[in-house]
Amino acid sequence: MNSLITKIKPENETQKIVSFLRSILKKSGFNKLIIGLSGGIDSTTSLYLARKVLPSKNIFIAYLYYFQPKTTLIQKICSALKIPAQNQYFISIKKPVDEFKKLLSINNQPRQTWLAQLTINNVRLGNIMARIRMIMLFDLAKKHSALVCGTENKSEHYLGYFTRFGDAASDIEPIQHLYKTQVYQLAKYLKVPQEVIEAKPTAGLWSGQTDEGEFGFSYQEADQVLYLYFEKKKSVVDIEKLGYKNSKKIIDFVNKNQFKHQTPYLLLP
Repeated sequence: MNSLITKIKPENETQKIVSFLRSILKKSGFNKLIIGLSGGIDSTTSLYLARKVLPSKNIFIAYLYYFQPKTTLIQKICSALKIPAQNQYFISIKKPVDEFKKLLSINNQPRQTWLAQLTINNVRLGNIMARIRMIMLFDLAKKHSALVCGTENKSEHYLGYFTRFGDAASDIEPIQHLYKTQVYQLAKYLKVPQEVIEAKPTAGLWSGQTDEGEFGFSYQEADQVLYLYFEKKKSVVDIEKLGYKNSKKIIDFVNKNQFKHQTPYLLLP
C-alpha cells in the first residue's frame, strides 16, 4: 500500500528546523541545549539537528538509563558530532527508580489477574522513569544555563504516547511536526548511524518493551491512519475501506489518551 504522507525534502526540512532553533535560542537569550539522548531515532536525529545550530561545546547530552547501558552507541554518536566528554552525562536512574518500586508491590493491588497486575506495574514504573529522567534533565539544564531540547514526533503526539511531566516536558521541540516515518527520512539525510535507524523504537521503560509491541500496530500504518484522520478529516469507516485494518485500534488509542492534551482542566473566568 502506497504512502499517503508526502515525502519530505530533507534538505529543506533541515534548513527550516535549523532556522527555527536559531530563532528560539536568540529570542529566549540562550545559547546552549541539552538533550536526553537514548540512542533512539528521535533523540539522535534531534541531536544531529542541534549540532547544525550550535558548536559542540554548547551542546550537552544526558544518557539516563535503567537497564544495561548502550554506552558504546552513545559514545559513537557523541564522537561523530564531537560532543566534548565533559558535556556527556551517563547516569543510572536505577537507584531512585527502585526506591519507588517499593510503592508498586503487586500484593497491594486490587484482586485481579497476575497479567493485569504486571501491566499496571510496568506502566506506573515507566511513568516514574520518564519523570525522574526529566527532573535530572531540567536540573542539568539549570546547571549549564541551557534549554531542554525535546524529541517528540507528530505520531507520538497524536497518539498521546508520552508521559505527562515526563518525556513530554521540554523547552523546545524541533521534530514534533514530523511523523515518525518522516523522522526516518530526515535521519538518513543527516547520516544518523545505521544501527540507530534499524533499531526497533522503544521508550526503554521495561525489559523487552517496544513501541509497536505496546501499540499492537506499526508506525508505518499508524502514520497513514493519523494523517487521514486528522489532516484529511476522514472517518474511521472510510479509512478502513482504504485497507487500513487497524484503523479503529489506532484511533481508539488516540481517544484513550486525549485527556493528556487537555489537562490541566481549568475553570475559565
